Amino acid sequence: MAKFSLTRRALLISGVATGVLAGTGLPSMAATPPGVLVVGQIAEPKALDPAAVTAVNDFRILMNIYDGLVRYKSGTLEVEPALAESWTISEDGKTYVFKLRPGVKFHDGTPLDAEAVKFNFDRMLDENHPYHHTGPFPLAFFFSSVDTVEASDASTVTFTLKEPYAPFLSNLAYPTGLIVSPEAVKTSDKDFGRNPVGTGPFTFKEWRPNEAVVVEGNPDYWDGATSLKAVIFRPITDANTRVAEMLSGGIDLMVEVPPVALKEFQNDKYHLVEQAGPHLWFLILDCAKGPFKDKRVRQAANYAINKEAIVNDVLEGTATVANGPTPAAFAWAHDDQLKPYPYDPEKAKALIKEAGVEGQEVTFYVTDGGSGMLDPVPMATAIQADLKAVGLNAKIETFEWNTFLGKVNPGLDAKGQHVDMAEMAWMTNDPDTLPYLALRTDAWPDKGGFNSGYYSNPEVDKLLEEARTATDQSKRAELYKKMQQIVHDDAPWVFVANWKQNAVTNDKVSDFTLQPSFFLLLKDVKKA
Repeated sequence: MAKFSLTRRALLISGVATGVLAGTGLPSMAATPPGVLVVGQIAEPKALDPAAVTAVNDFRILMNIYDGLVRYKSGTLEVEPALAESWTISEDGKTYVFKLRPGVKFHDGTPLDAEAVKFNFDRMLDENHPYHHTGPFPLAFFFSSVDTVEASDASTVTFTLKEPYAPFLSNLAYPTGLIVSPEAVKTSDKDFGRNPVGTGPFTFKEWRPNEAVVVEGNPDYWDGATSLKAVIFRPITDANTRVAEMLSGGIDLMVEVPPVALKEFQNDKYHLVEQAGPHLWFLILDCAKGPFKDKRVRQAANYAINKEAIVNDVLEGTATVANGPTPAAFAWAHDDQLKPYPYDPEKAKALIKEAGVEGQEVTFYVTDGGSGMLDPVPMATAIQADLKAVGLNAKIETFEWNTFLGKVNPGLDAKGQHVDMAEMAWMTNDPDTLPYLALRTDAWPDKGGFNSGYYSNPEVDKLLEEARTATDQSKRAELYKKMQQIVHDDAPWVFVANWKQNAVTNDKVSDFTLQPSFFLLLKDVKKA
């Protein structure tokens, strides 16, 4: 009961500030309680079931409630033990045997054992599983190579793959591989996403829609208890409001600081943190219908948009211009010989004229704020002006983040018509992830994937299938580089920018770091 009072009090304090800072119009400092960290999120989460969501906004909460068999070593994308203390891989690369850490329990008191792990993957992958209906499972693609999961004994789990699959361990460390309590799924059924139970450093307390998700420190956490009493994740979709809350003391930690606001936090009252990672900001173009069905028009869009100006003037130098579908953060797989499309409006005009689409209107879906989408509306406005200058009239339609995803992921509007163009950002864990889920023909939305632009190239399909089964990294790199060259020329997307993520804390917060995975790991954070 005392814990509930503490988090409720913190929620009230963090949501209400009193007074006004002289000359600024901002609320005066409202102190959040010691040991209670209030985080300004960019959107309301969709769900807290790790198998059912795709957005980093949701992942930032999930990674603090759950654990996976493995995890990323801090500061890297290298895999290290978590719920599995060790594993072995067969010579043919098709069998993975995991030994579970003894004595770990879910927050509901039930044991983390091999049957619990099997339940998680069967629920996601087996359409006949009694709890498969608790989905959907949009990233089940990550484990499509799994043939069987067996509980060899209480502490041993064996995964048998249909074929070698290079990203398997990395995907297990991704939020889709986090392990949920089977008993909690059985109890909550389709409402499990509102009643999460994991093994992580924080336990779920409450979700107040459009107000806060509250988690409390788990004193029995297998990897050492956090010093934080609670964390309150507040959805604050408007970037200016998040900045005002940070300056007023209503939140202790803010993710995705708008570039224009960075100077507000460059003083000794705040700690500004940056971290490069595998991020790509791009525009999905409809390759099946409308003007972008013509490759010349897609290339024209890439030439028309002044990406250097966006990076320098809109994003204030917090990103670099993207050269293709694979971020430079994947150094071993990235083709650094591939040059970004240069800003060449005259060439864009010529291609548009040649294609016969001068003056044509295109629909342009934009979110007002969401996962990895820093300053999306100012970016969209700049893009709209650049396209108009070369003869394409982009009609911007703006949506709240989860509504935006519901419209963009199917690639169709409410009338079943294709969407011409949409902003999108992905942060991924492996060079396989984004192209495999969003560029293959078999990843069209009607086939369960995220290829919302209906792009199709058989050679790209072949390269991606080969790359994910190649166990030699140099071979994988060669295949990915060939894929990048083809996709760069086909231009199914406008390749805009690779963003360097940022966050800011106040001076009461210590030991906070950002991760290249873009996840928010709060166990070791301290709050005075």
